[in-house]
Amino acid sequence: MKQPPSHLRALSSPPSAGPAGAGPLKPRTVWIGSTVLASALLAACSSTPLPPWPSSAPPKATVPAAPRPQAARVVPPPLGTQRAEVITSPVLSTPIIPSAEPAAGAAPAAAAPPADLPYSAAVAARFPAPAVHYDTPGLADGRRAFTTNAEAAQWLRQLASTPQGATKATVLDLGMSQRGTPLQALVLTHAPNTDIASLDASGKPTVLLIGQQHGDEPAGSEALLVMARELSQGLLEPLLDRINVVVVPRANPDGAEAGTRATANGTDMNRDHLLLNTPEAQALARLTRDYRPIAVLDAHEYTVAGRFLEKFGAIQKYDALLQYATTANVPEFLTKAAREWYYPPMAAALQSQGLTSESYYTTSTDPQDRRVSMGGTQPDTGRNVNGLKNAVSMLVETRGVGIGRLDIQRRVHAQVTALSSALRSTAERAGNLEQVRSFVVRDTAAQACRGQVAIEAAPTATQRDLVMLDPETGADRTVRVDWNSSLELRTVASRPRPCGYWLSPTAGQAAERLKLLGLQVMRVAEPGSLLSDSYQETSREEGVRQDVRGTIAGQQDITRVRVTTVRTAIDVPEGSYYVPLNQPMANLAVAALEPDTQNSYFANHLIPALGDTARVMATPSLVFEEAD
Repeated sequence: MKQPPSHLRALSSPPSAGPAGAGPLKPRTVWIGSTVLASALLAACSSTPLPPWPSSAPPKATVPAAPRPQAARVVPPPLGTQRAEVITSPVLSTPIIPSAEPAAGAAPAAAAPPADLPYSAAVAARFPAPAVHYDTPGLADGRRAFTTNAEAAQWLRQLASTPQGATKATVLDLGMSQRGTPLQALVLTHAPNTDIASLDASGKPTVLLIGQQHGDEPAGSEALLVMARELSQGLLEPLLDRINVVVVPRANPDGAEAGTRATANGTDMNRDHLLLNTPEAQALARLTRDYRPIAVLDAHEYTVAGRFLEKFGAIQKYDALLQYATTANVPEFLTKAAREWYYPPMAAALQSQGLTSESYYTTSTDPQDRRVSMGGTQPDTGRNVNGLKNAVSMLVETRGVGIGRLDIQRRVHAQVTALSSALRSTAERAGNLEQVRSFVVRDTAAQACRGQVAIEAAPTATQRDLVMLDPETGADRTVRVDWNSSLELRTVASRPRPCGYWLSPTAGQAAERLKLLGLQVMRVAEPGSLLSDSYQETSREEGVRQDVRGTIAGQQDITRVRVTTVRTAIDVPEGSYYVPLNQPMANLAVAALEPDTQNSYFANHLIPALGDTARVMATPSLVFEEAD
């Protein structure tokens, strides 16, 4: 694939590049801000046009055919296509032998006897086992526990040591969980090596697959172990001719071990992708910053009965619920790519396997609240934050929470089918996706100092008929519900888009979090002055962060303020920070630094005081150095 021009590559690599178009910065290298920022804006405005939007699927021939079957292992149909059974040779030279009972550190047993199910046998009959049988340690016949953390780590190491053909595979150590369990990923590629430079030089887009952010949602993790194997040595391996893949089977190993949704300290890590308070979320942030995936797929499971049975007297119907990023300031062409290039093929692949799907929805934990909401619109989930990082970001949720091991083969089959479809979409659209992102990163940078920017958005309230299942007869039951549609966002608050944000020297923790997200943060090398809109507080209250489910788990109290802005010149000292908005992920800075939202760094005490930040309203004439 043709490499983007050098000035565009600088734009798409914020941690190592100067402000857009300025080239790499070395420590203590200084520059005059106004000249470089102005030239960056000019470069951004000269971006290549968006490619024509294809209205039909590209030729199937663009993806290599699967290898000829040999003998003797039943594996998933390739890429969600309709085949009753596929046979291939064993893919592990030394099979991992699952224990009959979990070893130390195993997830707790999850199977429940049929008498304890929250619905009848007629409902269960709606979800027959698939024609294929998946094989991981946690899916072995007679097994009571899912794959343990130790078994998952062994699985990845074994795949990395036994790749076949042109495949290169490496286990990445991303850090440690709160209880000291290694956080790991598997990189798979046909590039000469698995390092970041080799993947960049390959000209192929990278896809990131993430499983089990919530520890009580095991199907995604088991499915990603299967997919890692098939990418390394099996039926999915031909896709590596056109894409690179990074697999994180288990993002929350402590929660998986305990069988709980949250991390060890009680935090919902899938609401921590902007604040980055947990080591688990920080590990994923570093991974996405360094590998810059063009698509991120996040595998979860949803509650089958529980509060839906309590509120509506009905059971969830669908095998999979799907949704792309829905938060303020996600570039519209990335939304279009997700909506047209990923969602329909994914739904079609599921249908071809006799699996049902719908847009993702949930309801709050308040039994009196009968509203049903699509996925949240706050910039805190992996789905929404990765959209603001200019990736096609998709959520795949299968039915599973609250039913233990019931239907686990079908749940894993739904995940494998949906996620394989996403890999195929990326392979088929690789060139289009690179063109779209090339346009998006330059267009985002070019908007600095111009127009309005949304500070906060909310879903649109409406009503719709939701098809569920009768818990006794298993028949479809249509329920009329109040529906919050996040596909139709409405702007709640907006302001003129600044040129950037100034942070005081005491906001060093916020500066570090922004850099971890992949944003460029500059340190002021010499004192000077800026034309700014300073924040003036008009009211405040203490509260907690909320999402569509209710209060977010594990969060400290937040400070909610109402503000007005006052145009003024401010003196800025040496050692303070500047976050320019003429960079590709500028919208992440907006999400973090506008103080009057529940996810802001001020509300969550990463910025100590309201006077420690200001909106910079003219291109600064300051001397900067890159923050260490």
